[in-house]
Amino acid sequence: MKIILASKSPRRKELLEFITENFEILVSDVDETFVDGLKVIEQSKRLAYIKAKAVFDKLEDNTIVIGSDTIVVKEDKVYGKPKDREEAIEMINELKNSKHQVITSLAVLVKKDGKYEEYIDYDTTEVHIKDMGEEEIIKWVDSGKCFDKAGAYAIQGEFSVFIDKIVGNYFTVVGLPIHKLYDILKKYI
Repeated sequence: MKIILASKSPRRKELLEFITENFEILVSDVDETFVDGLKVIEQSKRLAYIKAKAVFDKLEDNTIVIGSDTIVVKEDKVYGKPKDREEAIEMINELKNSKHQVITSLAVLVKKDGKYEEYIDYDTTEVHIKDMGEEEIIKWVDSGKCFDKAGAYAIQGEFSVFIDKIVGNYFTVVGLPIHKLYDILKKYI
C-alpha cells in the first residue's frame, strides 16, 4: 500500500514517521474557508477530508491518503494562523492565562483492491497557557515561529515554557492524533 500525507506541515511529517517511514507527501491546495452553518468540529473534519480527497482523487488503487486539520478554539472563537505580527500578538494576549481547546481532525481515505473506505475522526485536547508578560509575547512573535501555526503558538519548542498543562493527547496539539491514526493504519501496513 502506498501511503500519502496530504500536508506540507513538517510536524505532521515527523509524527507520521513515528508510525512508518514508508510514505510520500503530496500537498493539497484546497480552499480552507469555513462553510456557514457548521460547528467547529465539523469544520475541522470537513477540512481534513477535503485536503485528503483532493490528493486521493489523483491517485491509483492501493493507496492510503491522510489529511488533517488543526483548529484552536476559546469560548467559541476560532484562532487560525495569524496574518501578521499584530494579529499574532493579539491572539497570544487572548490565549494567555487561560485554557482553550485544540481540535485536530483526521481523514484517512483508502482505496484497496478497488474498494473504498474512509475514516474521519477528531480529537480534542485542552491547553492551559500561563500568564505571559508583554516582552515575552513580543519575543515569541518576533521569533517568526508563530505564523504557520493555529493560535500563533506551538506546544513543542520554545513556547513550551508557557504551557501550564494539557488535558488530552499531546500529539493532537502538535497536529496529528497519532494514537488514532495508528489504529487505522495498522489494518493496512
